[in-house]
Amino acid sequence: MTIYTNMPLELVLEGFHDEAENLQEVWSNGVKMQVLPVAPGMGKIVRLIECSLDDYLKPSLMPGTIVHYK
Repeated sequence: MTIYTNMPLELVLEGFHDEAENLQEVWSNGVKMQVLPVAPGMGKIVRLIECSLDDYLKPSLMPGTIVHYK
């Protein structure tokens, strides 16, 4: 992999060796997504895994949005 950037390498690779976050794959409203748990039954969307193309345009499914799941 080649990275072209004018930023210092220390900034680009900052946090590279940190522990991985505790991400979970959940279904919410018919969409499979990866979330970062913030409370029991609630999580912050990291990315969508299985969904229709229209779901990417929904503001309620943007990364960073808090969703409820079971």
